[in-house]
Amino acid sequence: MALDELYKEVILDHYKTPRNKRGLPGAEVSCKKNNPLCGDEITIRAHLSDGRVQEIAFEGQGCSISQASASMLTEAVDGKSVTEAAALAEKFRGMMEGKVEPEEDVFGDLVALRGVVKYPVRIKCAVLAWDVLQEALAGATTSARH
Repeated sequence: MALDELYKEVILDHYKTPRNKRGLPGAEVSCKKNNPLCGDEITIRAHLSDGRVQEIAFEGQGCSISQASASMLTEAVDGKSVTEAAALAEKFRGMMEGKVEPEEDVFGDLVALRGVVKYPVRIKCAVLAWDVLQEALAGATTSARH
């Protein structure tokens, strides 16, 4: 199986069987964004404890790219420190902009989304959930300082 085909399979798997797609009552952080150009909508909720993402979930609707990316995000940042999660979001954005090499040991399944770079209009679909995460975490660290 060609690498592109494998990546498509990973994306379809996360789209058809999303991980952590559910509500998360009592979440300390929550953020919702949408992409009005294509109708993608993502809400990220997380429980934070001791500076770590203890549990994370998403809800939303949209294309396979946005939903698969959100599913992969929840697996990638679960258990990470808030700082590590924010850094991964920054690296992911860099990968999608072609500025960061997609290393499998850093990105895991997220490497599958690298193929989206060939379709500039779809990049926003892939990064939407990550934008939501960054905004949610920024709000959490701001409120923790007050």
